[in-house]
Amino acid sequence: WGRSPGKKGSHFHPDSDLFLPNERKDVMTSTICWSAMAALLVGLSFVMGPLQVLKLYGIPYLGFVMWLDLVTYLHHHGHEDKLPWYRGKEWSYLRGGLTTLDRDYGWINNIHHDIGTHVIHHLFPQIPHYNLVEATEAAKPVLGKYYREPKKSWPLPFHLLGILASSMKKDHYSNAINNVESVRKINRKHSKRAIIMERFEKPVGTMKHNVRPIWNSNPKLKVP
Repeated sequence: WGRSPGKKGSHFHPDSDLFLPNERKDVMTSTICWSAMAALLVGLSFVMGPLQVLKLYGIPYLGFVMWLDLVTYLHHHGHEDKLPWYRGKEWSYLRGGLTTLDRDYGWINNIHHDIGTHVIHHLFPQIPHYNLVEATEAAKPVLGKYYREPKKSWPLPFHLLGILASSMKKDHYSNAINNVESVRKINRKHSKRAIIMERFEKPVGTMKHNVRPIWNSNPKLKVP
């Protein structure tokens, strides 16, 4: 029922500040369905055995979550221009939407309900999935240079694995200046010192620096 420090509300509680009053019934329905599914899995574990439930439900669910994480990550990372993240006063709905990325998943596009058209989905979340491709094509002339054309995929999107690997090698932490975060790479030889020196050696003036790790491929490396 709780959230991370500094954040309020729960996605399971109908009275949470995250929701409007008219959404209370929807949240209650969602929470009841989630609880019923959890109870069903527990019951099936007694009837079929936990190992069978793990094979039939747990493993496929793990694969689904891993793919979902991959898709979500690639819609916000991995572009050669190193798109910034905005927060505080620098953030706006339009800015947030335009710093996401479209991806082409080949044959999987239809299975995804065309969620690869991620930019238009962020800008106009009320557009149904079957109109996302058409809406994206209509928006491209308006967005101009702020739209980044995704790389075309083969029938299966193997090219995204290369983009993911490249991003994980380069995108290790974000450096926030005046509520604008830019993703940087850690210097492997002097990695910890490099971050500390970047924080304290740059002329500060009126700028506010805040270095935050977003990915660490070296588990022995502790980033401040």
